[in-house]
Amino acid sequence: MFRTHTCGEIRLSDVGKQITLSGWVQRIRDKGSLLWIDLRDRYGITQLFLEEGAESAELFAQARELGREYVIKVTGVVTERESKNPNLPTGEIEIRLTALDVLNISKTPPFTIEDKSDGGDELRMKYRYLDLRRNPLQHNIALRHKLGLETRRYLDSKGFFEIETPFLIKSTPEGARDFVVPSRMNQGEFYALPQSPQTFKQILMVAGYDRYFQIVRCFRDEDLRADRQPEFTQIDCEMAFVTQEDILNSFEGMAHHLFMHIKGIDIGKFERMDYATAMKLYGSDKPDIRFGMPFVELTDLAQNKGFNVFDQAELVVGIKAEGCAEYSRKQLDALTDFVKKPQIGAKGLVYVKYNTDGSLKSSVDKFYSEEDLKNWASRFGAAPGDLLLILSGTADSTRKQLGELRLEMGNQLGLRNPQVFKPLWVTDFPLLEWDNESQRFYAMHHPFTSPKEEDVALLETDPGKARANAYDMVINGVEVGGGSIRIHNRDLQKKMFSLLGFSDEEAQNQFGFLMNAFEYGAPPHGGIALGFDRLVAVFAGQDSIRDCIAFPKNNSGRDVMIDSPSVIANTQLDELGLLIKTQS
Repeated sequence: MFRTHTCGEIRLSDVGKQITLSGWVQRIRDKGSLLWIDLRDRYGITQLFLEEGAESAELFAQARELGREYVIKVTGVVTERESKNPNLPTGEIEIRLTALDVLNISKTPPFTIEDKSDGGDELRMKYRYLDLRRNPLQHNIALRHKLGLETRRYLDSKGFFEIETPFLIKSTPEGARDFVVPSRMNQGEFYALPQSPQTFKQILMVAGYDRYFQIVRCFRDEDLRADRQPEFTQIDCEMAFVTQEDILNSFEGMAHHLFMHIKGIDIGKFERMDYATAMKLYGSDKPDIRFGMPFVELTDLAQNKGFNVFDQAELVVGIKAEGCAEYSRKQLDALTDFVKKPQIGAKGLVYVKYNTDGSLKSSVDKFYSEEDLKNWASRFGAAPGDLLLILSGTADSTRKQLGELRLEMGNQLGLRNPQVFKPLWVTDFPLLEWDNESQRFYAMHHPFTSPKEEDVALLETDPGKARANAYDMVINGVEVGGGSIRIHNRDLQKKMFSLLGFSDEEAQNQFGFLMNAFEYGAPPHGGIALGFDRLVAVFAGQDSIRDCIAFPKNNSGRDVMIDSPSVIANTQLDELGLLIKTQS
């Protein structure tokens, strides 16, 4: 028997019991005649104790030879600790050892296996099996398991079937790049790994399975960032005979279920905001509504005063930072440097201090009178002690830049508490996006998204103004998931393909199987896909999904632990018909 208990369950009520534990040596404290060992497993830490003279000399010497991360089995008696540790669930007891077996030795780890490790990201990913021993990661993996379990329970209770769809599918030209897989038996032809099970779940609706879900791996060959991985997991769902309202209510219900069962909190009713309002007030289609700071437009008040930066701008817009008029010049310069970062792209920042004595001081006093600045402050609803931060330029880029500045101010002022959750539905996205380089429309979501019923006529007259019957779930500024009501009419789907630049032949070649299915009684249907990794990160209060995945890739898409991707042997390439043979 390797253990009678785990390292996280022993309490004061167990004093006097003889127990057996197995685990890893977290740390050793050697005080000469006294020796303490912290033993760790995934359930917690238990302190072991030996005293020279009280235990056998052999046992004491054996314990002194232990190193960090040695795997050991110990037997001993539970005793009450003299110096208790209130930060540990097992902090009132320790184990007085009577036997010790070394199950395996360990090299000294390249970083400390502690809550706050001294290892950098790349080093921790190379030794991921060591990193996964740390409490924060174990907490995230346990959280992920519970979220998956509760998701299945909720959807099962609502009549959903979990149905698996293929991983080896047909490549499609829309969306992100596919990962492709060569076929040995059909040389010269390729499968693609699914970016999502989109077409299959729509076909399941045609097949009569009116409530489908799948917690499924998906694959996208795109540039990586904190909330993206080349392979990721999503909660993929589809429903037939539903409206947008039915879907929003169903998955708002699922979010309430998850937060209540996992975190024990009621997140309240989801706010709703259309895309145009989100962009106008927050410069983002995924606004963080844990705090205010909505945008205030100043174009009419700021122009024609001789300040060329504003006079030549399409938009002059700003935010009010309450109570920040005391910001120093150094702090304001740091904000200016922030918005000038290449990834943000603003050319500068104008500020107005509404001092506590009622006076106004700005970085553009040369061009604007105190009366002008008072009019600005009135537009913002500012009070003495507030700071106004203003950007200008083209409308779309300026709103996005100000959106980044708003988030930065939210961080600086402590307004983005990861333990506070503010959910939001963003609706009425544009159906299409125009790309100047290729001179064509692209689907903002995907080609199967239905336009809003009242906008269908715009597809003939002004397709760029058509709104999609689409929606995103946003929590704390994170796009957790999105979906839409789908096109279920073959003629409308054909029109959509035409707007996206597909010829009839191309549409039939790429999506003929779906178009054909629509000829056999396709019901009205719609669905949603929630990013499971992002959802776990939101619950864990983390910005990056990397530590919510057991074996993630780095920013270059590499698994540095197993050194992948890697070259493969010529014999394998030859079998696949991919070997480039040179003439002798």
